[in-house]
Amino acid sequence: MTSLPLGQPACATVDLSAIRDNVAAVQQRARGAALMAIIKADAYGHGLVPVARAALAAGASHLGIAQVSEALTLRSAGIDAPLFAWIFAPGDDLAPAVQAGIDLSAGSPWSLAAIVDAARRVGVTARVHLKRDTGLGRGGAWGQDWRDLVTAAASAQAEGAIWVVGLFSHLACADEPEHPANATQLAAFREADTDLRRAGLNVEIRHLANSAGTLLDPRTHFDLVRPGIALYGLSPAPHLGDPARFGLREAMRLTARLTSVKTAPAGQGVSYGHRYTTTSDTRLGLVPLGYSDGMPRQASGTGPVQIGGTRHTVAGTLCMDQFVVDLGAESSARPGDEVVIWGRSADGEPTAQDWAQAAGTINYEIVTRLGARVPRTWIGE
Repeated sequence: MTSLPLGQPACATVDLSAIRDNVAAVQQRARGAALMAIIKADAYGHGLVPVARAALAAGASHLGIAQVSEALTLRSAGIDAPLFAWIFAPGDDLAPAVQAGIDLSAGSPWSLAAIVDAARRVGVTARVHLKRDTGLGRGGAWGQDWRDLVTAAASAQAEGAIWVVGLFSHLACADEPEHPANATQLAAFREADTDLRRAGLNVEIRHLANSAGTLLDPRTHFDLVRPGIALYGLSPAPHLGDPARFGLREAMRLTARLTSVKTAPAGQGVSYGHRYTTTSDTRLGLVPLGYSDGMPRQASGTGPVQIGGTRHTVAGTLCMDQFVVDLGAESSARPGDEVVIWGRSADGEPTAQDWAQAAGTINYEIVTRLGARVPRTWIGE
């Protein structure tokens, strides 16, 4: 990974070769199932279009994007691979997505009706994946809504307004392979597939597995897997294994430059609320990243950084635009020195997982919340 460019207070460097290698590693564990690379939320903060191209180059057959607007961005960038988007609201105009050949999710009678209306208006058969809520209790249909959805989908397909190409659902406990909810959801998913076949809807793609399901539970693979976080080199189940265990490596390295280094006496309170007080004469370094950049304020006093090969911890309260590090009296650090916020575990650097533990959250949140003010640089194209 390259160093922080001069003239920038902070930068996130994304290694696209790592993403390609991660796609290949996950594909190997998919055991013949096709792979839909999940690149929602600006590719988990790594950059939508560069990551999309890297994933496709590595063998992904489909791209999954939560918001329809993100899928349209990919089409406008010239990406013609199969795209699947599953979130839109009542009143959204789906006509551009249908015209662009973007697969859409129907997890309720109203969402199917919206897709059918758009297809009729533009005269294009819409590609639809029906979503069955198999137990997550979030999106998708169950009970009478599911039965109504299947009936309506069969009618719309007979009309030629839609083509039901997929059946999908989301797992609730995939990072706990022995959890009984997994077996319950698998049974419900298979039952939903039977429901579609009885209605004359023989789908091409059945997909259920996220990163954890892909890596830990082959029962969930079906025709296609939908890994997300694993493609960025982060473990979907840190309690069961680090990235290396799954053949992954972190793709993002976040660095900054010290903007101030000064001496401070023993007993000096540091940052808002003086929640940290120096215990001896020392030197304090200032890092120009804060919660407005997506750094978790909950990591005040606990977030790890590395400066000159030495680990340090956020001293006191993490602020909107910056935080302080107690460098120690013997530190030779100077303004302009590079600070590694997170990087690769194999290189001995702090990681996004370390920050997740420090903030009491998950690694997904750490990388996806990184703000737009932090520039991204892509290497390994």
